[in-house]
Amino acid sequence: MASLGRGLTKKDSHAGAYEALLTDWRDRAAQVRLGGGQKRIDREHARGKLTARERVARLIDSPEDFLEVGLFAGDGMYEAEGGCPAAGTVMGLGRVSGRQCVIVANDATVKAGAWFPITAKKNLRAQDFALENHLPIIYLVDSAGVFLPMQDEIFPDRDHFGRMFRNNAILSSRGIPQIAAIMGSCVAGGAYLPIMSDEALIVDGTGSVFLAGPFLVKAAIGEQVDNETLGGAAAHSQISGVTDYRVPDDETCLQTVRDLVGRLGRRDRAGFDRVNAVEPAFPAEELTSVVPTAGNITYDMRQVLARVIDADSWTEYKAEYGQTLITGYARIDGWSVGVVANQRLLVKARTGARAASDEMQAGGVIYSDSADKAARFIMNCNQKRIPLVFLQDVTGFMVGTRAEHGGIIKDGAKMVNAVANSTVPKFTVVIGNSYGAGNYAMCGRAYDPRLMLAWPTARIAVMGGSQAAKTLLQIQMAKLRRSGDEPDEKTQKELLERITARYDAQTSPYYAAARMWVDEIIDPRETRRWLSAGIEMSDHNPNIPAFNPGVMQT
Repeated sequence: MASLGRGLTKKDSHAGAYEALLTDWRDRAAQVRLGGGQKRIDREHARGKLTARERVARLIDSPEDFLEVGLFAGDGMYEAEGGCPAAGTVMGLGRVSGRQCVIVANDATVKAGAWFPITAKKNLRAQDFALENHLPIIYLVDSAGVFLPMQDEIFPDRDHFGRMFRNNAILSSRGIPQIAAIMGSCVAGGAYLPIMSDEALIVDGTGSVFLAGPFLVKAAIGEQVDNETLGGAAAHSQISGVTDYRVPDDETCLQTVRDLVGRLGRRDRAGFDRVNAVEPAFPAEELTSVVPTAGNITYDMRQVLARVIDADSWTEYKAEYGQTLITGYARIDGWSVGVVANQRLLVKARTGARAASDEMQAGGVIYSDSADKAARFIMNCNQKRIPLVFLQDVTGFMVGTRAEHGGIIKDGAKMVNAVANSTVPKFTVVIGNSYGAGNYAMCGRAYDPRLMLAWPTARIAVMGGSQAAKTLLQIQMAKLRRSGDEPDEKTQKELLERITARYDAQTSPYYAAARMWVDEIIDPRETRRWLSAGIEMSDHNPNIPAFNPGVMQT
């Protein structure tokens, strides 16, 4: 085994600049957690109801251990409709009666818990966690149904509202427990979600469930009826038999859910190797000193690894070959993992046909030899049933005549092929840049990582901001010239600044998190905790198919 990293000197530290990013992250997170605002929180309390976040905190064993996913979903979106903080839903991983569970809670302070397009996407992601990892899923239902002004963007397509009910059926068929607590309104199509779960609870006085509310019933068939008579707790517990448990209040409801989860039988596991955890060689608190906030400054990814993986657990694979990617075996909180990480330092190229011996390879770029090494390592991890962790800070694959003649497309395709066909659980952390095909090869969202996390320094785009802005400027200039306009230097500069600002906003981690391109933005110092929880999550699914790499050209 080889050691990693070293102690930091004062000149190494980027902590001050990183702390400013984390302060902004904390401030934005605190604002999102207010949901629809204090007045609406007070209104829920006046109705005898807990808020979504209060419900989750009372449901789980330890509120501080809850890993919230999708906190920034919807951030900056739907402003014309008043916004949709956290997509109107609290979702994440927590322990209930000692069992790791997926938890989804509608936030009734946000448009009465109505479903926006991003709400559906976030709820489908929660069901992905349950399906992929065989985790129990708990729904705390309190929703007015589809946000009607946007029904065309949420109702009919493959990954829209109806997909949830299809997933309810699939989860049930696979024996993955689903428990639903009806703690407020549950209207129209949304009524299927709790009733297609395995067990449903309803809170007396506040819970209601029906396909059509009193107003629609009146309009459709002329019947005059109130909520409680139509679909309240008594109606569904005594008459229809739709619900299984009638409870007097939120507190009793949540305690009953805990009791039900506590009675679940034990299941087979995947059996990923784990030993007693050892703390990293260097403290995680130093991670903000290691990584620069500017994407064009080099740093040593081994310094990051030394503060995330267990001390003395590193065994590097092909250390002297393809050095712009680091590959090796390690342990994270005792779990055995394979690591694929971009190296941002400039490294001297190996001798051989593809690179001159005196050439310096650019940090963050994937070369042919690096791609070949990674593909082989990924295949090895699949053969050994070892989960994979990808640490992204990648500007893409190498371009230019030398790279093209050396077969960069072929070697890049081999790496993408290996990632796409990998059957062991994959986990991705975007530390810095995540550009172009580098995002794909390093297991971006399209390649089904079980968990995809981002640091506040993350940037996700088809290419870097400077290159993209200049390219877009040239396109805009050509368009203006065709119309007979020749902008002066000042106009060109202003145009470039506007394009750059717009593009930079779109590469922000918050832009990515708002659209669920990443599951969560995290404090770098929490990386080890999140990855450990993710591997534990994946260990619940014993079904790991055999690896078949498909066509892998040599």
